[in-house]
Amino acid sequence: YTILSKVHSDRNVYPSAGVLFVHVLEREYFKGEFPPYPKPGEVSNDPITFNTNLMGYPDRPGWLRYIQRTPYSDGVLYGSPTVENVGKPTVIEITAYNRRTFETARHNLIINIMSAEDFPLPYQAEFFIRNMNVEEMLASEVLGDFLGAVKNVWQPERLNAINITSALDRGGRVPLPINDMKEGVYVMVGADVPFSSCLREVENPQNQLRCSQEMEPLITCDKKFRTQFHIDWCKISLVDNTKQVSTFQEVIRGEGILPDGGEYRPPSDTLRSRDYYSDFLVTLAVPSAVALVLFLILAYIMCCRREGVEKRNMQTPDIQLVHHSAIQKSTKELREMSKNREIAWPLSTLPVFHPVTGEIMPPLHADSYDNTSMPLMQTQQNLPHQTQIPQQQSAGQY
Repeated sequence: YTILSKVHSDRNVYPSAGVLFVHVLEREYFKGEFPPYPKPGEVSNDPITFNTNLMGYPDRPGWLRYIQRTPYSDGVLYGSPTVENVGKPTVIEITAYNRRTFETARHNLIINIMSAEDFPLPYQAEFFIRNMNVEEMLASEVLGDFLGAVKNVWQPERLNAINITSALDRGGRVPLPINDMKEGVYVMVGADVPFSSCLREVENPQNQLRCSQEMEPLITCDKKFRTQFHIDWCKISLVDNTKQVSTFQEVIRGEGILPDGGEYRPPSDTLRSRDYYSDFLVTLAVPSAVALVLFLILAYIMCCRREGVEKRNMQTPDIQLVHHSAIQKSTKELREMSKNREIAWPLSTLPVFHPVTGEIMPPLHADSYDNTSMPLMQTQQNLPHQTQIPQQQSAGQY
């Protein structure tokens, strides 16, 4: 893999196709392009961001990516060049922005992609590392440690890092900002020898079953990575290009002119208008007719097929009809009574016998008396012929 630790204006780099390319944009270098702080002796720590694009275009090539977490961290260009761009110089414009003074500085990076025919990598393995972010994995020390661990379990003669991709670019979710969680990164490496038995253990039926149950598979060489890299063995991908049958057909590119298909004949201007009456009948009339028929059938069933009151009374026992008639008669009488509130109170609700003498007493009110204002309960002062109960006297008076 290629690591460029310094940035220079109009610098030429020569990465190989199919091999990881990493270019670091260091803030310390671009600080010299901007004026220092007004006070001499102070350390300059201006926030600096970068913008990278292909010369003459608003964005970078499809194989080249850029990442910078904060304005106080270095920017990184990384990617895997393709074979289609071999021999074509790619000029990347790098523009640095000083967020304190709003000044800019521009440099050019000329990428000359070389052919990689001398380094065929038919066996490729892609690992998913859960405890790393992409900018951490792009560091030369960390990537070197990972390639060393892979080489220890694979034992190839040639081993190259092909590509690095963040898990967010594969549809992963942004991790929660707790417990120092990482996004995860996919690292693809290639070698010239077949896969080792350790890497083949992922394809065992037992491990496949454990992966389907969201359990970690049992890999013997996992301890060689566990000290620094937490690998998700269920997401490892092994590709053997020697067994794949190529179905690619070479495309012969012409001059961009379509073959002669005859003279073009546009449609006639005197087109006959289309009649939509039949479409109207099929779309509206037919459903309306069906709905009308169903409505008539339902109306006949609900209105013309009723049993009637006489048939219901014939099928009902006589005692039940008598009870029903009595309830209706009583209800009607109560309603009539509630309409007329000027009638006298029933005598059964008034006292008719004197509580002491026992003689018959007339009603307390006449028929013309306004009974609506009469209290519901009579007090002792309102009752006529009230008998006074003698009060108990003290024993000293007798």
